[in-house]
Amino acid sequence: MRRLTLEQRLHPSVAIRALSPIAATLITILAGSAMFYFLGYEPLGTLRVFFIDPLTSVYGISEVLLKACPLVLIALGLAIGFRANVWNIGAEGQLTIGAICAGGIALAIGEKDFGFTLFIMVILGALGGMAWASIPAFLKVRFNTNEILVTLMLNYVALLLLSYLVHGPWRDPFGFNFPQTALFHSSAMFSPVLPGFRVTGSIFIVIGAAIIAWTIVTRSFLGFQMAIAGKAPRAGLFAGYRDNKAIWLGLLIGGGAAGLAGMAEAAGPLGQLLPTISPGYGYTAIIVAFLGRLHPIGVVFGGLLVSLIANGGESAQMYLGMHSSLSQIFQGMLLFFVLAADFLVFYKLKLVTR
Repeated sequence: MRRLTLEQRLHPSVAIRALSPIAATLITILAGSAMFYFLGYEPLGTLRVFFIDPLTSVYGISEVLLKACPLVLIALGLAIGFRANVWNIGAEGQLTIGAICAGGIALAIGEKDFGFTLFIMVILGALGGMAWASIPAFLKVRFNTNEILVTLMLNYVALLLLSYLVHGPWRDPFGFNFPQTALFHSSAMFSPVLPGFRVTGSIFIVIGAAIIAWTIVTRSFLGFQMAIAGKAPRAGLFAGYRDNKAIWLGLLIGGGAAGLAGMAEAAGPLGQLLPTISPGYGYTAIIVAFLGRLHPIGVVFGGLLVSLIANGGESAQMYLGMHSSLSQIFQGMLLFFVLAADFLVFYKLKLVTR
């Protein structure tokens, strides 16, 4: 009797590992084309709207960069934790808390023009995300709770806290009863990089974060420790690396990056606090992290690709009448094929006789 089994590859090919995200993207395009065809859309025209049209103008490119900034920033923090098998699914809540902390100081300062307001907001945004991430870190270390469930549940707590603030004590008294805060002063906001475009100076924070993440992952002893803790935990214990250290660092780094992204959104394109700060950046960044193979350089390109798909989805809604959920399905297909490709890099199917 013959059956299929999975066998681990002892020496996965470096070339295949590097090409697997590209193969997953191509398979996603083919599967997406089939989906669009059966739904009544012309595949080539739809793919052009998704991948080409957003890049045909300076404004379109700036919008791609605008969405890519929070995705890349969050994914850089998550990737460092994921490399150590610390599964932070709470970036959406950490982003929200970072926006609340940064927005609170902006509202407290009000119309006063302080030159260091934005710097304080950056610090508070990062610290807010780290503080929120410290909750699952403490519970994991102290009580061995599941960080996936705790971080996920804390997302809803953070969103409810934001909703309470914008509907209650922080609501703009001159906002015609809309659930929003007052607009931030110009000193508490990032300036656009180019006049007439929405991408702001926060892009330089993202570039700096990518350089720091690359240094940590490839050039530091800390990055080596995190990788060992993820790939060979028992070997790490013998070498003196502690799981608790990896848990704290993985969650705090991810939380700080997400909180910084929330601050950049509140002080950037939004300019105030609203009931929803993020359209799901904290969840989408998980796709970006795995699409980039948990490497900072790959994360940058993965964030640009996912941002391009998101902007293409908005164009498809306007010009093709496509429902917004199809864009999310397209992103989900991308994550599925990326994970499937990664799985086949390290395992192979083998026909054996029982």
